[in-house]
Amino acid sequence: MENTDYQAVAEKIVEIVGRDNIISATHCATRLRLIVKDRDRIDEKKMEKVPLVKGTFFNAGQYQVILGTGIVNKVYGEIEKMDLKTLSKQEQDEIIKKQQRGVKRVMRTLGDIFVPIIPVIAATGLFLGLKGCVFNDNVLALFGADSSMIPGYIVTLVNVLTETAFAFLPAIICWSAYKVFGGMPVIGIVIGLMLVSPILPNAYSVADPNSGIDPVMAFGVIPVVGCQGSVLSAILTAFIGANLEKKLRKIMPNALDLIMTPFVVMLVTFLVTILGIGPVMHMVELKLVQIVELLIHIPFGIGGFIIGATYPLLVITGLHHTYTMIETSLLANTGFNPVITLCAMYGFANVGTCLAFFAKAKQENVRQTAMGAMLSQLFGISEPVLFGIQLRYNLRPLMIMLTTSGVGAAMLSILNIQSNSYGLAVLPSYLMYIYEWRQLLWYFVVSVFAVALCFILTYLFGIPKEVLETAGSEGREDEGKKAEAVNPGQTCASEEVLECVIGSPLSGKAIPMKEVPDATFAAEILGKGMAVVPDEGKVVSPCDGEVMALFETKHAVGLRTAEGAELLIHVGVNTVELKGKYYEAHVSQGDRVARGQVLLTFDMEKIREAGYDVTTPVIVANTGDYKAVGGIATGKVGILEPLIRCEA
Repeated sequence: MENTDYQAVAEKIVEIVGRDNIISATHCATRLRLIVKDRDRIDEKKMEKVPLVKGTFFNAGQYQVILGTGIVNKVYGEIEKMDLKTLSKQEQDEIIKKQQRGVKRVMRTLGDIFVPIIPVIAATGLFLGLKGCVFNDNVLALFGADSSMIPGYIVTLVNVLTETAFAFLPAIICWSAYKVFGGMPVIGIVIGLMLVSPILPNAYSVADPNSGIDPVMAFGVIPVVGCQGSVLSAILTAFIGANLEKKLRKIMPNALDLIMTPFVVMLVTFLVTILGIGPVMHMVELKLVQIVELLIHIPFGIGGFIIGATYPLLVITGLHHTYTMIETSLLANTGFNPVITLCAMYGFANVGTCLAFFAKAKQENVRQTAMGAMLSQLFGISEPVLFGIQLRYNLRPLMIMLTTSGVGAAMLSILNIQSNSYGLAVLPSYLMYIYEWRQLLWYFVVSVFAVALCFILTYLFGIPKEVLETAGSEGREDEGKKAEAVNPGQTCASEEVLECVIGSPLSGKAIPMKEVPDATFAAEILGKGMAVVPDEGKVVSPCDGEVMALFETKHAVGLRTAEGAELLIHVGVNTVELKGKYYEAHVSQGDRVARGQVLLTFDMEKIREAGYDVTTPVIVANTGDYKAVGGIATGKVGILEPLIRCEA
């Protein structure tokens, strides 16, 4: 494609968004990222008709236009020439934070705090579920045994697995929140551990009149107890400590900063929490838990319907992180989480929406979008459904989904179904109910009902006329031009592009693309392929070929193989934000490379410590040039072992 064509695409994007509507622009390996003043001014349908644009969505305060590897660089280059304000990703994040006020800012902060700890809570829930099955006398009776026959050391080890995360939950939250508020995380986790120190009287024991344990009285009037299960206390502690630390570091002499700043921060923050805000916040939290439980148990499932029908709207607006805090409090104080059970129904309803569009739509691109979105939703990634279907077609599919989600949640509320964890959605969510057969059975029945109900209602009333008509020749011609533009200089698979098997550029665990924790990759918007969870920080060229693109951030590289496949190897999820830190490139754009030649190296541990997932998608960007593209590896895969097959 000529430079003037990229210029035309850039100008069209800016025209649709509005030059005066763009605050700043940047890009990652596949997407143009724009911070805009008014999202509602953007005509989504016009944007989707722009050549090269594969899709759009709004997330984290950014309007993101999906263009694909190589193309995004050229379009962004043209935007830079248009005298628009261009910023780095880090600078954009700072603008977004400053723009957000009130509730949105609180929600973003809560999300930043709880997202890193969700895997730990989810894993603990799975441990609890397995314990409930293995230690169940009815299950053991099938093998002629009972729970009294289980050795004591096994019980002890299992209890360590199932109880540690919740016993030290305030410490985990304090660590995460401390990092979000800009303090030194190690100070945060030590203060958090102080709050649940076994030296202090346990808050649950003090609350139990039969335990015989009383609080320690400070000054004869202030009860001193641990902060077990107190989420709000941990967050406020981190907020106080981190801000105190930042102020002290500005005034503390360098010679004293290393020791005196942590000393003062830990002393002051611990005393303020344990003697003041801790007991108060724990009482407030218990009241909030009681209110939520009352709402859930409103007769006839009315409370469940309200939660189930409104939760998807919170997801769309980014306000759903409030629920994470409530769920954490419920788990810490009651051991169960009925909220996630009610909220989960919208994921199953979304599956029904996708199946209806796939079954009834006539336009092939809509069917492909529906199938890709469904595969993502099955593993908890809802953005492709919400933004690609629900909000795209006159809101009728959205209203049907909200109603179905509410009905399913109402049924679960009446049946008193509740999980023992959170963080798992749709298919994996069944693991949160294996602790008791009745819970699992009814959750399964209602979830299947939600899928079926939403499918039927959407099929009958929710499919818009525009997707029931086969695209005309003009539309197909436009698609052909778009495909040609995406793959400049390439011919169709039947002529020159040969069938090929692509080896793995990394060693590790091969996983389907739908399991990548990123909506764009999981929905295969940029092309089909496989992903690898690496066990070594090295990327090699899977074939002889040419380096088409090497990003400044060194987290992604584009290749054209000798067989004609165009590959994008994207090391990690959202790792563009690292700005090249922990990555090293061993080739340059335009280099000819041989099979097995090292392209990139990266420090996996430091990337993970920075909070990023190192899962690496390997995408065939010109998927349309092949009859079929699919993964052929399962489980462990070594460097250059077969990973993807492209069939001509």
